[in-house]
Amino acid sequence: MRTRTLLSIALMLCASTNMQAQNHAESKHENIVTNMIDNPMLWADVPDPDIIRVGDTFYLVSTTMHLMPGAPIMKSKDLKNWETVGYIFDKLTDSPKYDLSPTEGTVYGRGQWATSLKYHKGKFYALLAPNEHGAMGDTYIFTADKAEGPWKQVSRMRHFHDCSLFFDDDDRVYVVYGTGEMMELKQDLSDVIEGTHRHIFQREADETGLLEGSRMIKHNGKYYLLMISHVYAPGRHRREVCYRADNIQGPYEKATILQSEFGGFSYEAQGTIVDTQDGDWYGIIFQDRGGVGRVLTVMPCRWIDGWPMLGDEEGRVPDRVRALKNGEPEAAIVKADDFSNDKLGLHWQWNHNPVDKAWSLTERPGYLRLKTSRVVPNLYLAPNTLTQRMEGPKCTGAVVLDLSKMKDGDVAGLAAFNDHSAVMAVKKVGKKLTLELSDQQVRLSQREKKVENVEVKVIETVALQQLKQQKLWLRIDANFIPRTDIATFSYSLDGKEWTKIGGDFRMGFDWQRFFMGTKFGIFNYATKKVGGYVDVDEFTYNKHQ
Repeated sequence: MRTRTLLSIALMLCASTNMQAQNHAESKHENIVTNMIDNPMLWADVPDPDIIRVGDTFYLVSTTMHLMPGAPIMKSKDLKNWETVGYIFDKLTDSPKYDLSPTEGTVYGRGQWATSLKYHKGKFYALLAPNEHGAMGDTYIFTADKAEGPWKQVSRMRHFHDCSLFFDDDDRVYVVYGTGEMMELKQDLSDVIEGTHRHIFQREADETGLLEGSRMIKHNGKYYLLMISHVYAPGRHRREVCYRADNIQGPYEKATILQSEFGGFSYEAQGTIVDTQDGDWYGIIFQDRGGVGRVLTVMPCRWIDGWPMLGDEEGRVPDRVRALKNGEPEAAIVKADDFSNDKLGLHWQWNHNPVDKAWSLTERPGYLRLKTSRVVPNLYLAPNTLTQRMEGPKCTGAVVLDLSKMKDGDVAGLAAFNDHSAVMAVKKVGKKLTLELSDQQVRLSQREKKVENVEVKVIETVALQQLKQQKLWLRIDANFIPRTDIATFSYSLDGKEWTKIGGDFRMGFDWQRFFMGTKFGIFNYATKKVGGYVDVDEFTYNKHQ
């Protein structure tokens, strides 16, 4: 009896141990499965990426063109949760174009492009060249002790298109740019060293488009230059290529490291690679995705025969990638805001340079006050339009506006803002308020980006006689499920019951005008006289699957 009892206890303990081990394995497996990065890694407009790692932290910079502040710095510890932690500059002031000049022009689709980010001997460096003509296109070099800033300008020099800053092991500094061009910089980064210009490779005969988006790194003593290649030949597609050499001056040999479509969209390319503390490598590459803009994908980078091959084992962009760490706090680059802080959140950017005296977070604590500061004919010339990215697969953004201090001729509201916008606007005419949804398209001059015309098609109007306390809720629902790109619009008089206004609006992407994805845009401008204002109580935001 005693023997049987002990045996039974032993079997029970063994079964319990096995069950605990199985549960632990299942729990561990579940943790791994749930801690995945779904591609797109950032399903929002984050083009022209450069990414570096300092210690256990990744830093990412992207293009935001005419939006201010510019050159956003984002950080992450797991390549999944990203947050904006700073900007390289608050404003650009070379020209009245940055202030939405009705006579000189604008910088829609211009401004800051393809910033290169580096870390060298305890300091961060950024090099960027606005996509502009003349002195406005001169290259900037900035430096900072922390990626969060403050950044200070080191120098300005001639224009370098889609350039990469590169510090070699011997402390010599180079800029690689254009289609395979390179120059050496002075040690103090004040300018180039004249006479150092050279072409380090020649493109192939069928590469009739530019090779651009230069990103140079050094690995195991070799130099690697990653670029996007536009090929217009049968069976060839947009692709990411790599040039490799034992000496920075060359000769260089070439390989295609990624040629993959993804998610039902076109072939993707342009980006860079980065290593982890454990010695693994990842590629961060962007893809054009219509109305939401150009999104970021993450993929394994496998060193094969000395080449950084991107994608899964079949060379394709994977649907999912395991995150580097478990337990990192959730973070995002698009956020809700109750405007209770006395500083504007880093998730916001102004359309062109803001008029600082015409907005406030302190005059009425808990509200963002947007004042009119100049009389303008349309939204595309209106200062102080505040924007945030939209995100896929679906998202919803809504604002609460106090309209009690609007003046005759003022226009305020929420827009799906782009070169082709859907604008949900409250208009004050005399003492009456009307809500209007319109389809608006801007026509810009080719060179100066002057606002030549705005074509406005009114979809629906609603008289607001029932408006109590002159407070109004406005909402945009955006759907970026592949091949959808639809925005719908609603309003509410109490924040509870919502009424749809207008129909579906098709969001788009036009590289010849804004060259960016659709944004949430909060605006207030005057068409007759200045002095009015609206108070934005809050911006609510949700991302949906």
